[in-house]
Amino acid sequence: MRLIEIDAFIDSALYRIWTGLKDGAEALSRFARRFRMTGWRRAPFEILGDGLTMAVGGGIVMLTLALPAFDATKQDWLAQSDYSVTFLDRYGAEIGKRGVRHSESVPLEEMPDSLIKATLATEDRRFYTHFGIDIIGTGRALMENLRNDAVRQGGSSITQQLAKNLFLSNERTLDRKIKEAFLALYLESNLSKHDILQLYLDRAYMGGGNFGAAAAAEFYFGKKVTDINLAEAAMLSGLYKAPARYAPHINLPAARARANDVLTNMVQAGFMTEGQVMGARRKPADVVRKAADTAPDYFLDWAFDEVKKQVPDGDRSLIVRSTVDVNIQKTADEAIESALRDSGERYRVSQAAMVVAEPDGAVRALVGGRDYGESQFNRATDALRQPGSSFKPFVYTAALQHGYTPKSIVVDAPISIGNWSPKNYGGRYMGSIQLTTALIHSLNTVAVRLAGAVGRPAIIDLAHRMGITTNIINSKSLPLGATDVRVLDMTGAYAVFANGGLKATPYAFTQILNSQGQVVFDRKRDVPPPERVLDEKTVGMMDYMLGQVPERGTGRAAKLQGIKTAGKTGTTNAYRDAWFMGFTGNYVGGVWFGNDDFTSTNKMTGGSLPAQTWNRVMTYAHNGIELKPIPYIDEPASDGPRPAPAVASTDADQRPLSLSARTTERLIALEKLLETAPPLKPLNAVSFDSGEAIRAAALEGTP
Repeated sequence: MRLIEIDAFIDSALYRIWTGLKDGAEALSRFARRFRMTGWRRAPFEILGDGLTMAVGGGIVMLTLALPAFDATKQDWLAQSDYSVTFLDRYGAEIGKRGVRHSESVPLEEMPDSLIKATLATEDRRFYTHFGIDIIGTGRALMENLRNDAVRQGGSSITQQLAKNLFLSNERTLDRKIKEAFLALYLESNLSKHDILQLYLDRAYMGGGNFGAAAAAEFYFGKKVTDINLAEAAMLSGLYKAPARYAPHINLPAARARANDVLTNMVQAGFMTEGQVMGARRKPADVVRKAADTAPDYFLDWAFDEVKKQVPDGDRSLIVRSTVDVNIQKTADEAIESALRDSGERYRVSQAAMVVAEPDGAVRALVGGRDYGESQFNRATDALRQPGSSFKPFVYTAALQHGYTPKSIVVDAPISIGNWSPKNYGGRYMGSIQLTTALIHSLNTVAVRLAGAVGRPAIIDLAHRMGITTNIINSKSLPLGATDVRVLDMTGAYAVFANGGLKATPYAFTQILNSQGQVVFDRKRDVPPPERVLDEKTVGMMDYMLGQVPERGTGRAAKLQGIKTAGKTGTTNAYRDAWFMGFTGNYVGGVWFGNDDFTSTNKMTGGSLPAQTWNRVMTYAHNGIELKPIPYIDEPASDGPRPAPAVASTDADQRPLSLSARTTERLIALEKLLETAPPLKPLNAVSFDSGEAIRAAALEGTP
């Protein structure tokens, strides 16, 4: 009885609420009809009402877009600029600095008036009147770019540029531009114009590995920024948006022409008269002669971010012993540039990235793009690209863990999953083959069948445990590499194969010291031993199969002379991305080629430029070092260090003199035959049968 009363009460209450809502809505409608406009007065009110509705909707959309941008402001972003880090290479030589050195930071009040005027005239003439976004300048730049059908002018204000420097990367995407706009508004509401301009002059990249006007003045002119003249101020102000193109230590004529444009901007902005700038036009600035910039800037940017994670508090004036090897780094830079210069137009490819590390994860070289001055976006650590078939080793490793072996028979034949029917490159099928053969030829249908047998969740879990940190999408095409990864992560994951099955997270430094010389971080002391990810048997089988790819498969161009090489190529749909991931007993490396705008290349595969570039860098890296075997499958190609050439060269055509791997194997086999052969009898004592026995024994031992 009690339950019936409760049910009746609920029904009655709901009815009364619903009736009340309807009556209220009707009453509101009757009240609103009293104010309904008629005649000509109705039009402006209709427009106003629709405008308010659109404004509310637009506000909701803007708030949705703003939330991801403001996530970057949750940390102590202003204090991050207090870091002053000096980097040493693996041998202890200074290679560069990051952060703002307090001894070099000059207050805005002490900056030359000519430098401030030149900066404002060139970068943001309405800096003191806009709210963070220069609507007029943006509109003018947009119209000019549309008229020329190319990007000729930039519309970003100084505040927007500072927002990019503080919070964002240099990747040219719509998402980044939206975040940049919102963060500019955030900076304007939290900082004064004085502070924004001060931070901009301290943080802007100005070529030659220099950040900030003070560092650039020391580097280019050998003087303090407070002592520069008008001509020098104009030259510095011309560097903000194209430091590589106008760096005076590399292209002095271009730098002087750009400085002349800056002087014209100052006159047009009304900051100076033509008579005042005439002396600077007639006597342009000169520079202190310096060698071309060789600082590993992409590596230093990544290492700087890693240092800030390791030392978030306390003394921020630090000295860091990094892992970079400047010789391997230089070779990698030159190899990337050479490949793009010689073959970029033919393959319609404009960018590349590379990471070289030791099997424990120590990064010896990192190339984040073709030209740091043109774009500081780090494609090795930040870009998300599909790995194509270079992802297949994760599939095969999972299969080995589920009972497969390199000699397991698998079927290469057409397969369909729903309406998706993957095909092999070239459209051919090989029938029943061994698992090793399938990997050598990078057969798509076999990878899909293996994924179906072991389950895609197992593959995803394995890839994450081996070092992939990005979100892996569980799709039907996952076995073919249809997910986003980073070059740095892929290199760390392949290092698991190279070191015998241990986790190998890439790292940038081994030691950090504070301003007092105290060790605040030591890798040997503070980092626990790596966990085992793969058992030795699985690693041995995978390393054997991956070792066949450069020997007989798609990665022949990566095979090193006299050094056992293992790896895998990768090419994505429409030839957008091309990869080679490989390793020896000494090094592991990953190479990616593609375009920032995701446009297709001209049928470039992982076995072409990526494998060739990998070969060139690794050939140099292995000169003069003791060769180590790939775990569980190989012995070093020689008993001692590999001799370095008399003149170090990074030319891929000038290889060190050495025997091929095949020849070396045959000589070793012949040596073993000679050691185990029975003593020879005198010629007259050798019978036909014994001669046949000796020949049979020799043939049996031949590889």
